Amino acid sequence: MTPARDHGGGLDAAIAQYGGHRSDWLDLSTGINPEPYPLGQINAAAWTDLPDQNAFDKLEKAARGFWNIPDNAAVIAAPGASALIARMPELSDQNAAFIPGPTYNEHAAAFRAAERHVSETDRACPIHVYVHPNNPDGQILGASDFSGASFTVIDESFCDVIPERSHTNLSSQDGVVILKSFGKFWGLAGLRLGFAIGSERTLTRMKDLIGPWAVSGPALQVGAQALEDHNWATATRSRLAKDAKRLDDLMQTHGKYVGGTDLYRLYDVGDAKAFQNRLAQNHIWSRTFPYSETWLRLGLPAADRWAQLEAAL
Repeated sequence: MTPARDHGGGLDAAIAQYGGHRSDWLDLSTGINPEPYPLGQINAAAWTDLPDQNAFDKLEKAARGFWNIPDNAAVIAAPGASALIARMPELSDQNAAFIPGPTYNEHAAAFRAAERHVSETDRACPIHVYVHPNNPDGQILGASDFSGASFTVIDESFCDVIPERSHTNLSSQDGVVILKSFGKFWGLAGLRLGFAIGSERTLTRMKDLIGPWAVSGPALQVGAQALEDHNWATATRSRLAKDAKRLDDLMQTHGKYVGGTDLYRLYDVGDAKAFQNRLAQNHIWSRTFPYSETWLRLGLPAADRWAQLEAAL
């Protein structure tokens, strides 16, 4: 049996250990926007009918406009970025992947599950995988950092807070795949919607693997509506930036800022497990990492939940 991989979330386990009801808890263990895009009214047909091509076309058009995708690049929608990450090894027949760490662990897990060699240090590997900005430290990469591979995956799940640093302009090049997540910036992780962007040649195999109705009707409708709402995105970036600074100010006397994005912050708190336990006693769940005894990652509270964090600290 494959062991469970380390992730944020797991609130049920925290409640079992520390008590309380789910409504009492403030989950800061993920980098999900705590004030999500408003769903509005979902058409009844979106629940009952097989999605038609017009719905997919509308979503793709909205995605192209939002992410400035080159006209000669293809866009594939999927039930979450995780579903795409698991399929990335099948787009290349090369046998070794360079995945610099520490980073989001599903990428390495996918390539190891496909019986490929994975290295955190060997740039000579023909496959390169990058998380940009990186999770958990928020490292930003330039286009020159992606050289030297025959197949390159750039996971931009958290890049919507800094769209000017996106590398979607590289997506028309053969052998490059850009991944986008809908769950983080829009705060709708449960909708399960993600995107792969790349040349037609690069993504041909993915189209076959994912099937004709990979995305649900409600996800198609909500995704298109949200990606067309540029005003909401602009206002949300401004709010997240202010809240990230507020969190840094609040943590100033408790730990050293290491990095992050405007959706999560990473701090060196000395003893991360002890700090996590302290917060959990106050029904606040945070993220620690198996490779660091000192790093603690915190997401942002919703507007009406800051007092709970302030009191705990």
